Amino acid sequence: MPYEVNKTDEQWRADLSPQEYAVLRQAATERPFTGEYNDTKTEGVYSCRACGAELFRSDTKFESHCGWPSFYDPADSDAVELIEDRTLGMVRVEVRCARCGSHLGHVFEGEGYPTPTDQRYCINSISLRLAPAE
Repeated sequence: MPYEVNKTDEQWRADLSPQEYAVLRQAATERPFTGEYNDTKTEGVYSCRACGAELFRSDTKFESHCGWPSFYDPADSDAVELIEDRTLGMVRVEVRCARCGSHLGHVFEGEGYPTPTDQRYCINSISLRLAPAE
């Protein structure tokens, strides 16, 4: 699928730290409870660390106690793409940045969280950059 932001593997490696590259471009997962935004309550906008696209807003972030930042809805339905993920012997839904194709995390439904969408976008902190509200 062509993305608005297209870079070669070498360009991504040059632009991202090794840890960022592993998560964003190789779909790795940061260790739970270690991410910079796991417990952040700062109001603002969360953007893709790879390309800067606006992805989530702090008003949809909630406490899921799963070890990663959780949101119940993206900032815009076109901001992310959802892809079936059959790795690790299970079926999940991968969340990617729709602008550059970078791996963000996974989305889960029907877990009983008291959110308007009954969804939990479980996102790696290292995939995001928070711009605090003015």
